[in-house]
This record gives sequence, structure tokens and C-alpha cells, in this order.
Amino acid sequence: MSMNRSGGPVTAAPVGRLIDSLARLPGIGPKTASRLAYYLLRSSRDDAMALAEAIIEVKERIQLCSVCFNVTEQSPCAICSDESRDGAICVVQEPLDIVALERTGQFHGRYHVLHGAISPVEGVGPDKLRIRELIERVERTRPDEVILAMNLDLPGDATATYLHRLMAPMGIAVTRPASGLPVGGDLEYADEVTLGRALKGRRPL
Repeated sequence: MSMNRSGGPVTAAPVGRLIDSLARLPGIGPKTASRLAYYLLRSSRDDAMALAEAIIEVKERIQLCSVCFNVTEQSPCAICSDESRDGAICVVQEPLDIVALERTGQFHGRYHVLHGAISPVEGVGPDKLRIRELIERVERTRPDEVILAMNLDLPGDATATYLHRLMAPMGIAVTRPASGLPVGGDLEYADEVTLGRALKGRRPL
């Protein structure tokens, strides 16, 4: 590897661009991005191409469900199209939260994905989430219950409080999962037993 004038290593331009792209992913810092880039550099061409093709396929084939805004290959998604689902709507922050909730086998309704939580510190207001679509959906479908399955952190609590305030005048039953979930934890990381118990013991707001 050649050196630049300051004595630091010179990275080939394509490798540098790969490192920069990887470093923009959430939870990936510069050092991890560098390790991943050089791992890909050492891997076989077939493995690297398979990864590249998988990324392209996701971008080309995956869309948001027109009803719940979960990621799907077809819209409406399989859950929204399932007539056997009951009349409750579970509101979550991210698509991965649905995966966690479905694993519990305790919820048989439909979902609504906000794609984030209200966080003034990060510049995320209600207008940047799928809140307007949720309120319109609740007004139109009049679900039996709306479960606010937000993360148990400040943005999650702020979002749940905001949504409850909007839906309270509608006369809809609004609940949150029971305590037992770790405070400050993300829903997607909760184990199935804990999450299932939290759903069973949900409390009205």
C-alpha cells in the first residue's frame, strides 16, 4: 500500500468509496466500515456479486404497503389482505417490529408502521411519520382497538402520548403493551416470551 505525503496510507478510490458508503449505514462506524470493505475485497467475486444483487433486488422489488406501510413485494401486503385477521391495529415504529410481534403468536390483527418516532432533537416531527395516514385509517375503519407498541424510550413515549391525544376523541380503545419490556429497549430486540406477555397484559391509556 502506498503512502500519502503526510505518511498515512493511500486507499484505492473504489475501496474508499465502498468504505464511505458502508459508514453511512446505521451503527457502522469508520473502523467497522473499513473491516467490512476489506472483508468484501478478500471474498470471492461470486459472494460479492450475490450481495450486490441482493441489494439491487430489494431496491427494485420491495415497496411499502399502501395500507399499513410495511415493506412488501405486493400491495396490499399479505397481512392486510388476510381476511382472518381480527379488527385491531397495532402501531409500530419500524417494519422489524412486526417481525418481532408476529413471532409471539399473540397478536392476530393488522399493523401500521410509522417509520420512526417523534424526536425534536433529531428533527423528526409528526409530519415526517405516517401519522396522518394512521388517523385517516382509524377514522375510516373504526378498529376494535389500537395498540401503541412504541419503544419504551423518550421518543416512543412522546409518540404514544401524541397519538393517544389524537385518537381519544374518536372513542376508540387505545392501549399500550404492559410493563415487562425493558425501559429504553427497542421492540425488535425483545424476546418472544417477554413481548408476548406484554401484549397479553396491555393496558388502556
